[in-house]
Amino acid sequence: MTDDTRRALLLVQMDAAPDDEAELNAWYEEDHLPERAALPGFLTARRFESVDGAPKYLALYELEDLSVLETPEYRALIDAPDPRTKAVGRMVNTLVRKVYVEIPRPDADAAGPRGADGSQGEEP
Repeated sequence: MTDDTRRALLLVQMDAAPDDEAELNAWYEEDHLPERAALPGFLTARRFESVDGAPKYLALYELEDLSVLETPEYRALIDAPDPRTKAVGRMVNTLVRKVYVEIPRPDADAAGPRGADGSQGEEP
């Protein structure tokens, strides 16, 4: 299985000044998440808030595969952001963006299930 065919995950962490958080959160809920969820290949779009530490906000997007990030629809949003997106971008003072690909699991029929610790398990 190649990177191009494995499921992918886009992770974005960010912080904003307390005075900007209301607009950041409104933009995410009203514009950004619905926009991303409607893109071809975006399977999920979810946000989280840290219970401790920074960055405060996390967005996770599950993707069909890496090629989703090169589609014309996605590139159009990235390459020509609308005015509100540009304004919110200026409010962000910490931004971490990472892309991951799924680690293929060994063939369950050949190797059997693995526990959370990676140890070989037995079929029930």
